[in-house]
Amino acid sequence: MTEWQAELERHVRRMHNAAAMASGVLRPNLGQTPRREILAIGTARLYRYESPRTHDTPVLFVPNLGISRPYIFDLLPGASFVEHMTQQGFDFYLLDWGHFGPDDRDLTLEECVTTILPQMAHEVLTWSGARELSVLGYCMGAPLSAAFVAGYPEVPVRNFVDMAGPIDFSHSGLFGRWLDPKYFNVDRVVEGLGGSVPASAIRAGFKLVRPTADLSTYVNLWWNLWNDRYVEGFNALNAWANEYVALPGAFFRQWVRDFYQDNKLHRGELRYGGRAMRLDAITCPLLAVGAAQDYIAPPACVRALVDAVGSRDKQYMELPGGHISLIAGRGALQTCWPRVSDWLAARSATHVATSERRGRR
Repeated sequence: MTEWQAELERHVRRMHNAAAMASGVLRPNLGQTPRREILAIGTARLYRYESPRTHDTPVLFVPNLGISRPYIFDLLPGASFVEHMTQQGFDFYLLDWGHFGPDDRDLTLEECVTTILPQMAHEVLTWSGARELSVLGYCMGAPLSAAFVAGYPEVPVRNFVDMAGPIDFSHSGLFGRWLDPKYFNVDRVVEGLGGSVPASAIRAGFKLVRPTADLSTYVNLWWNLWNDRYVEGFNALNAWANEYVALPGAFFRQWVRDFYQDNKLHRGELRYGGRAMRLDAITCPLLAVGAAQDYIAPPACVRALVDAVGSRDKQYMELPGGHISLIAGRGALQTCWPRVSDWLAARSATHVATSERRGRR
């Protein structure tokens, strides 16, 4: 076999494998960072990842609820936010909200903020033996976390990071226009869908925002089929991008009404569990990270948090890329992850002797 014939065969094999990945016949090995489940509340799970733990201040990572699977944060070795944070020595915990079915339709956003998040934070402190923790919210997880931090001052939060999390929903872009109460009756929609928002409806909504995205994605794949590293990353990200997760109907009602339609968190009007959740009650060091090309949480929507909190040490950072590329893939290792980890490291306690560490191992 000549050299060009061998290269052609490799090219055809890459095409075949990429097509198999896209169709779901083959699946890449995702989420490889070693972890341990330490708490379960309903569908929610709290995972602690293995790391050198050179920082005494643990990090509770709160991603979006529903919509997509959390393995996007631990995609592949060398392209994993979780792996990066553990390599930097953080005692890292991820809250996986779970995969929702018809029996979960009554789970409310209020319950997530007032019941699940406080218990998860307490468990992080117990396992780490630390006196304080850092909270890092991504996407929808950021406003949920902000509401929790604002409403529970007794929980010792040392730092708060918002990565691409919408705060001022008056700047929420196309989704905000679609969900305007003049056109969108959330009660009728949820009732019409049977009490939950199925994965198919979520998929359709995101595809409508960027209807040509799939075409451009596969064109880029075609031009990079020679690049094994690119194809590997494409296969992993494509598997995630086509695996949507349903949303509980009760949660979706509060998410749309309280945040998109009434903008209660940013206006200082949000109350859950009898607690006022005012952003100016947040006084810990704060970092807000926006993505310049983000159409899900536009930069102005994220940047508003900096002006709303009562923190003295606060910073807004706008980076190139979109909502997903900020947190996932090898490009994020160059543009985003080191800036977040460096900011946290400078504001996190570090230990001197391993024997001084506390908590359960």
